[in-house]
Amino acid sequence: MSKFFYNQEAESYDAIVVGTGISGGWAAKELCEQGLKTLVLERGRMVNHIEDYPTANMDDWDFPNNGQLSREEKAKQLKQARTGYTVRAQHNFWFVDDLVHPYNETKRFDWMRGYHVGGRSIMWGRHSYRWSDMDFEANKKDRIAVDWPVRYRDIAPWYDKVEAYIGVTGENLGLPQLPDGVFEPMMELNCVEQHVREKVSEHFDGRVITAGRVAHINSDKQFEGKNRMRCQYRNRCIRGCPFGAYFSSNSSTLPAAEATGNMTLRPDSIVHEVMYDPDTKKATGVKVIDRVTKETYEFKAKVIFLCASSIASTSILMQSKSDRFPNGMGNDSDQLGRNIMDHHLGVGAGGRFEGFEDKYYKGRKPNGIYVPRFRNLGGSSNTDKFIRGYGYQGGASRGNWENTIKELSHGKGLKEEILKPGGWNFGMGGFGEVLPYEDNRMTMDYDNLDQWGLPTVTFDAEFKDNEWKMREDMKEQAVDMLEKAGLKDVQPFDDPGALGLGIHEMGTARMGRDPKTSVLNGYNQIHAVKNVYVTDGAFMTSAACVNPSLTYMAFTARAAQHAVQELKKGNI
Repeated sequence: MSKFFYNQEAESYDAIVVGTGISGGWAAKELCEQGLKTLVLERGRMVNHIEDYPTANMDDWDFPNNGQLSREEKAKQLKQARTGYTVRAQHNFWFVDDLVHPYNETKRFDWMRGYHVGGRSIMWGRHSYRWSDMDFEANKKDRIAVDWPVRYRDIAPWYDKVEAYIGVTGENLGLPQLPDGVFEPMMELNCVEQHVREKVSEHFDGRVITAGRVAHINSDKQFEGKNRMRCQYRNRCIRGCPFGAYFSSNSSTLPAAEATGNMTLRPDSIVHEVMYDPDTKKATGVKVIDRVTKETYEFKAKVIFLCASSIASTSILMQSKSDRFPNGMGNDSDQLGRNIMDHHLGVGAGGRFEGFEDKYYKGRKPNGIYVPRFRNLGGSSNTDKFIRGYGYQGGASRGNWENTIKELSHGKGLKEEILKPGGWNFGMGGFGEVLPYEDNRMTMDYDNLDQWGLPTVTFDAEFKDNEWKMREDMKEQAVDMLEKAGLKDVQPFDDPGALGLGIHEMGTARMGRDPKTSVLNGYNQIHAVKNVYVTDGAFMTSAACVNPSLTYMAFTARAAQHAVQELKKGNI
């Protein structure tokens, strides 16, 4: 990608984008393609598509100790390990060292971070769902927090644009709670998934099982650029995809930005403050610390996009203090850092299926099933136990090793058992909406500084009554569906963990109609500083129950167009 800029002198650009993940990549692409000379700043190391995916083509047996890390290596990622999957030699290098990047917990918070070019767009789960008007109107209807300043019709064209560009597999279902989209061919269900789909449809009105809508190319359609082709069904996505089959900044938006000749990419650049001019009431640029040398720089621009992730972008705003903003840039409402949300998960059910022993599947499908929300949609779907709703993700597969242990086989019997696939198993786990609570918050600790002399983040957030009541229903309905679908030995599970475990942290600089109760307006601008846009998860006013990245991308593309138009008009 572009050469890095290391000049000590303050350099001026049309735009600065902070962060290179899902949102930052889209901001860079859109601003560069519309002619703005754009400086893209990433706090972590450089990662080039393909050449910097070191384990992408390795088999599991290529890793010493079956991919298990040493105790010394594990000690560096004790918080990262809470996900249950990050601490593996196949991909642990994407996740930060907790000792180098500490944070504080008044209450447990699982903050999973990747500091490198591409951010978590390399490791994300890729599920991509649209919000509906039901989601955008929910706060107003329930008198919770503040009303969203936008509705589905405002964002629908941008969902179209993003889906067509990134490639999302799925099927159109005609469900009001999960709007249809511009899809690649759906990834096929396997035979047990299809069976459960049919049985659930037979026994439950209004419940649908479909394939997950995931950001993978699943056709021979030519996508923009030379870095992307159809999914190879290897299911090694988290290591980095050399085929570019799933969407990432590294394979897609950043190369598109670079192709314009308008992007300057500078990794190892820790942004810690947005500079403010009280005379113009605008931001003038950002202050940066070089991650490696710890030298300091200032870069200037006409417009600034904060896309560093929900917590990081808000941390930057909190540190951007001035006479005008003594408590952080844009914090007139005292909402900066508040209303932390995520999705609660780790609850559902699983069981075994007797039948289809003569059936198997081909390849390693990087996707399973999805059950769209069916609670509190009106009529018999409503419950008075909790508000909002949840969906499920899951799937069916065949084991291939259990029977080798049962009888402690050896010799010829062991060989025969190893070569036979095991029985079918099916599991489903819920993803529930977390409400925005003003006292679920983050603050900055200036007594505990990191190695760059910057304050660390302290989390004080938790699940509350609505989430706990919802979880009971998530567990009960999962058991009911699987039992009616004919599964045996159905067992519920419920391991709540804590906020952050869904890796969908959002809120902290919410969007709203009133500057007295929100940080951003309906175009992602800070109410009081119009040339600063925040388009990562920080802007979220509520959480819905679907994976949020598609919504971040749609809002980012929309905000970028707005910024260009406002620059041309001389408004920012």
